[in-house]
Amino acid sequence: MPSFTKQAIIEAFLKLLNERPMNQITVKDIVERCGINRNSFYYHFADLPTLVETILKEDADQLIQKAGAISSLEECLGLAIDFTLKNKRAVLHIYSSVNRAHFEHYLDRVCTYAVTRFIDTAAGNIPIQEEDRKLIIQYFKCLLTGYILNWMADGLRYDIRSQVSRLCALFDGSISQAFNKSAGKAENETL
Repeated sequence: MPSFTKQAIIEAFLKLLNERPMNQITVKDIVERCGINRNSFYYHFADLPTLVETILKEDADQLIQKAGAISSLEECLGLAIDFTLKNKRAVLHIYSSVNRAHFEHYLDRVCTYAVTRFIDTAAGNIPIQEEDRKLIIQYFKCLLTGYILNWMADGLRYDIRSQVSRLCALFDGSISQAFNKSAGKAENETL
């Protein structure tokens, strides 16, 4: 089967998902929207949850590939927000469905990638212990993921970018301080 059929299925599903909740979308709706038969759908996807998982994985992969050097927590959040806002209503419908775990998994993946890139760039030549590096990445990944999930639970109603900008200003220097404490710990252990 040509890949344009798979893409047509994805596009039809996203259009439907922007119109109505996921639990109101059937395979029949999708195949009618893109003018194919059910067998063509099942050739590419086992079921609707597999379709959702494929879309989220491909979007996460695209965002990760597009990301360059990430120099601030705001940029980390921006990457995750872009992931969420690309198809705002569709994402909210997935978030409100039984497939929420798929969304959370891929949001977690995007946040982990973004935070890892940021921490590795920000650390520069500071000799951070690997255990501390992993702990710092885990902490900020959870912070970003939780903040975005909270924003979604509130229906994306507030300006998350301005709030994060303010939080970053309030906590400016705390990451460098953590790096230096880790480096100091490493120096003390070698003495």
